[in-house]
Amino acid sequence: MKGAMLVVEDEEPIQELIQEYLKPLNIEIYFASTGEEGVEMYKKLRKQGIKPIVIMDLKLPGISGAEATKRIKRFDKDAEIYAFTAWFRTKLAEDAVKAGAKAVIGRYVGFDGFRNIVSDIFAGRSISGTI
Repeated sequence: MKGAMLVVEDEEPIQELIQEYLKPLNIEIYFASTGEEGVEMYKKLRKQGIKPIVIMDLKLPGISGAEATKRIKRFDKDAEIYAFTAWFRTKLAEDAVKAGAKAVIGRYVGFDGFRNIVSDIFAGRSISGTI
């Protein structure tokens, strides 16, 4: 599988787990630790001709994941953004969907489940709603 992913996640242990569990998918993974960094990294990657799938945490230092989603969508209305968060049934999750996230993936799916969902996304299968 080829492709690129931008993960906006402030917790380093979660970044490491995502890196490890997604390794079998053979995708290029970029990380940002704040919403602001995520927006800037997305713009930088697009200017390099890379269109990453975005995995967005919702509770971040600085701007929220919903606000970062809104800013990325303002820059690229076709951006594919998915929230991956423990805050999956909250106002934060609702705000992310309103801002343009395609789906909210609850962390309760675990990292094996997350890998399967990411594999489906890269295979072109439609993912939406709260998972």
